[in-house]
Amino acid sequence: MLNVEKARFDKLIASEQITTLITALGTSIGPEFDVAKLRYHRVIIMTDADVDGSHIRTLLLTLLYRQMPELIERGFVYIAQPPLYKIKLGKDERYLKDDHELNQYLLSAALQGAELFLGEGQGSLSGEALAELARKQLIADAVIQRLSKTMDAQALRALLHGCKLDLSGQNQAEQSAGVLLEAMRDLASRKGSEDPSLQVQAQMHPMTEHWMLVVRRLQHGNQRTSKIDAEFLMSADALVLNEASLSLSALLSRGAMIKKIDQDRSDRNKQSHVQSFEEAMRWLFAEADRGMNRQRYKGLGEMNPEQLWETTMDPGVRRLLRVQIEDAISADQMFSTLMGDDVEPRRAFIERNALTARIDV
Repeated sequence: MLNVEKARFDKLIASEQITTLITALGTSIGPEFDVAKLRYHRVIIMTDADVDGSHIRTLLLTLLYRQMPELIERGFVYIAQPPLYKIKLGKDERYLKDDHELNQYLLSAALQGAELFLGEGQGSLSGEALAELARKQLIADAVIQRLSKTMDAQALRALLHGCKLDLSGQNQAEQSAGVLLEAMRDLASRKGSEDPSLQVQAQMHPMTEHWMLVVRRLQHGNQRTSKIDAEFLMSADALVLNEASLSLSALLSRGAMIKKIDQDRSDRNKQSHVQSFEEAMRWLFAEADRGMNRQRYKGLGEMNPEQLWETTMDPGVRRLLRVQIEDAISADQMFSTLMGDDVEPRRAFIERNALTARIDV
């Protein structure tokens, strides 16, 4: 699909794909555009559910926004929502739109019939009480996964497990370095993955003159260095980890056990002793995934005609997203930044958002 943000008008009308689309809509473009001649009042963009499909959808939206904006302004343009996953668990079979829906389904399946015994004489958790804690764990996991691109994941796990750091002065920072190193080693020993190269040191930042912790370890023969500073400890991400820690870090005691009850057959009940809530959740998700058949659709062509109809095209069950222009100025700026000829704004946008971007491979 031609990127009309960069193409001249004569090249645009020479594109076979674009002229076919214009002919189908009946409105023409440019000075001859006439919305009254539109043959369909529901124009649906349907592309693959992966990043390639998102790219093609963006190119089509760019064409409509630049050459036929009235179609969007009048609410004639929609985006189809094909599923990215097909899940089968026992007799339950369903299609899921994206990773968020998949995670919600996995959480529900993992908690079905689950009961967490907190320790000897400590009672148990199940139902909504267990689900609330599970959601906190998943949110914290998502934060750690995102931050681990630039920070040591095990150090972040230590914060989640209740490790408290104080960087207000030299003595506090040096003491915190030892506390963090011990917590990281403890987590590694639980998993049987001790790292003798691991180091945690207190250092003063040469520019800000504030104390920070520097974590070093060898990774594939190269030294990887990351830092934890006072700015991070006051950030929203650190607050999420701290709030989850308050609920989860001291929750379990000796003898804690997770149990999953099969509602249909009692002889299939399973249980496992656990040392942390994180370990209990990993066990539950593994058990749920064990009997699950998961299929990921990279493209619409992977579906047979019946699946495509029942998931994406059947008017009775399909889900459509209407394209709206809430702020024409910001929309115009976004299209110019991402699709235009000027490279510098696009480079700045990528640099600002690269660390939070998700890569689909």
